Amino acid sequence: MGRGGPLLVGVDAGTTNTKAIIIDLAGCVVAEASEPTRIEHPRPEWAEYAAETLWEVAASAIRRAVNQLDDPDRIQGVAVASMAETGVPLDGSGAATGPAIAWFDKRARAELALIEERVGPDRLFEISGLAPEPIFGLCKLLWHKHHRPDSFARTVQWLNAADYLAWRLSGEMATDYSLASRTFALDLGTQRWSTEVLEAVGVDASLMAPLVRSGQRVGKVQAEAARATGLPRHCVVAAGGHDHMVGSVAADAMRPGVMLLSTGTTEAILMGRDTPGKDPALGRVGYAQGLMWVDEPVYYVIGGVFTAGGAIEWFRRTLGAGAGAEGADYATLVAEAAAAPPGSLGALFLPQLRLGTPPHIDGHARGAFLGLSTDVTHGCLFRAVLEGIAADSRLCVEGMLRLLPADPPREVRIIGGLTRNPLYMSIRSAVAGRPLSVVDLPDGVAAGAALLAGLGAGLYPTLEASLEAMRPPEREVTPDAAMAGLYDRLVREVYSKAYPTVRALHEAAQKAISAPPR
Repeated sequence: MGRGGPLLVGVDAGTTNTKAIIIDLAGCVVAEASEPTRIEHPRPEWAEYAAETLWEVAASAIRRAVNQLDDPDRIQGVAVASMAETGVPLDGSGAATGPAIAWFDKRARAELALIEERVGPDRLFEISGLAPEPIFGLCKLLWHKHHRPDSFARTVQWLNAADYLAWRLSGEMATDYSLASRTFALDLGTQRWSTEVLEAVGVDASLMAPLVRSGQRVGKVQAEAARATGLPRHCVVAAGGHDHMVGSVAADAMRPGVMLLSTGTTEAILMGRDTPGKDPALGRVGYAQGLMWVDEPVYYVIGGVFTAGGAIEWFRRTLGAGAGAEGADYATLVAEAAAAPPGSLGALFLPQLRLGTPPHIDGHARGAFLGLSTDVTHGCLFRAVLEGIAADSRLCVEGMLRLLPADPPREVRIIGGLTRNPLYMSIRSAVAGRPLSVVDLPDGVAAGAALLAGLGAGLYPTLEASLEAMRPPEREVTPDAAMAGLYDRLVREVYSKAYPTVRALHEAAQKAISAPPR
């Protein structure tokens, strides 16, 4: 092993960046690196990744982190977490037969309609736990089948993004239950691929990878991957999972009575459950269920804001004053927003830039600024973005709790990049009207992946032991009473009514711009 104790690598292959961290067994970061996840936009509303690019970016991030070590032989395990609804179709030689369609790409609406027609939306929810959205893996797989038939004819395997990267590292193909939960094809009740769903839409079950637990050893780093990443050949590759779920494991949030807010490009809101629910009302308004299996299977219900950090990045790039090509300086935007009054002088922002937020499911959703006047400053606009994300998240939480046969959460834990913005955290707590427990992980998702790597390498005997060894510091953010009162009125009297009010206008505008010219 060389000098010093064992080290672990966690990779977070995200929508906009791919991060690699190296930690010791106590969870202390000894090296880290990040690379932009290069994305292509071949058409409006389309977004995709080249499979080879996903690998090159991940390998580069790992290599840059490994190069910071005096003794890379100390590395004993690696695992990858990734965005969920992005899959890579592969032929028999392991070459990609098409692009990896980004999770938020909505081109597969016709394929969703086919699945609903063949299976039925309520039956689909009963089996898979998923709401009818065109982003899920089976929709994208069918899109390849229908629109790239020659290429799809060569396809023999479908791997989610984290699975693909783990295969490039180890040469072994597998998928964990949390990523399988985002395909429409996993039967939550039997914990197997659903032959009913797959046969209904004409997809061979052999295309789906073998199911394994997160943290299960799948192989060791193969020679080509070792050359690309700098990882030692003895390094174990363990199964990772869906980024938000992997982060929830690291935050010790997969427990009854705990709600997790996992912030990033999106904000996931989830609660653990003993069994999956059968009430299709959850799915009809956009909430989903899934399965995370490390030591034992844990079901969860999940909703979220599809453009949380994504809305902030959009504002920084497009509306940052004097931003230039790279976008405005983030610290300057936060300072301007902090100087603006709570409520942003009446300016409101609706963050549905990609998809509708549950309980307002909408594949054609659009965002909006409302309440603008000449008094509204640049800082007010950015503060309105932060307030709008927080308000949308609260409405999503409230919609979820109305439909769950469970007590409200005793504790709300929060992780992710937005926890490092003190202004957002003060707004978030005030909008929620309750304290938030911030889990200060260096990178919640990558740290969770490293934890799973430690389990796969046998360095932790159980998940509980790994959490005890890596216990991160926590801090509580409490709401300002005056801000909480103002935001409560705004959420109840304005935000709760805003999206249903503008939705019809957005639909009319979409039809108008899509109509052929006269």
